[in-house]
Amino acid sequence: MSAPFVGAVPTPPAGHGLLQDKVVLVTAAAGTGIGFSTAQRCVEEGAVVAISDRHERRLAEAAEKLSAASGKPVLSIPCDATDQAMVDAMMDRVAGEHGRIDVLVNNVGLGGQASVIDMTDEQWNSVLDVTLTATFRATRSVLRLMVPRNSGVIVNNASVLGWRAQAGQAHYAAAKAGVMALTRCSALDVAPYGIRVNAVSPSIVMHPFLAKVSTEEALAELVSREVFGRAAEPWEMANVIVFLASDYSSYMTGEVVSVSSQHP
Repeated sequence: MSAPFVGAVPTPPAGHGLLQDKVVLVTAAAGTGIGFSTAQRCVEEGAVVAISDRHERRLAEAAEKLSAASGKPVLSIPCDATDQAMVDAMMDRVAGEHGRIDVLVNNVGLGGQASVIDMTDEQWNSVLDVTLTATFRATRSVLRLMVPRNSGVIVNNASVLGWRAQAGQAHYAAAKAGVMALTRCSALDVAPYGIRVNAVSPSIVMHPFLAKVSTEEALAELVSREVFGRAAEPWEMANVIVFLASDYSSYMTGEVVSVSSQHP
């Protein structure tokens, strides 16, 4: 029996107003990959979207595309996620422009390939700072605005490497495992204020930036573990982020949702 659907990419679903009039901030690399697709899906679901990225050209291009899709300006803020003052200023600007922040999507992250035998302090610290500590910085900053309102949602971007081992990824895996733990613990801290904190845990999501920093052999090996015979599309990850950001997940907090078709 043939399996015609293995490897086939489905069509993105239409929006259903799941985030209608919600103010959503997508941080860090919102100009590409999962970040841009998340912002795009949020727009399609009726949200008022703001985006940030360290790379100003990429950010401007993303904002232009989103504005064209939404028919209204999209606030874009250059921000270095490792700089607390810039992060705080970003939160204040979004809240000043739109009155509040309903949803924060922490999409920040930095990868790399290095054996733990040869890994330098600089490599370790850089990945941990961008991937884990920057997620903490943004979370702490947005809670200044969410706690007084007794309302808000935070969705973090983790990784299956927080659960599964992969050679050369000790720093990234440790950082993403930290994002998972941060998600669970911060969810308990803020539950009394009606704020929910969850995370997605992607396996492999194909986008140009990933292709640029990985070898064809490494990507092919990762794809071979997926039972659908392909990597996820960025919008497929964005769909789950939208679900966690929406009222459809109102009873979920402290959860890390695996978005994967990997087999053992």
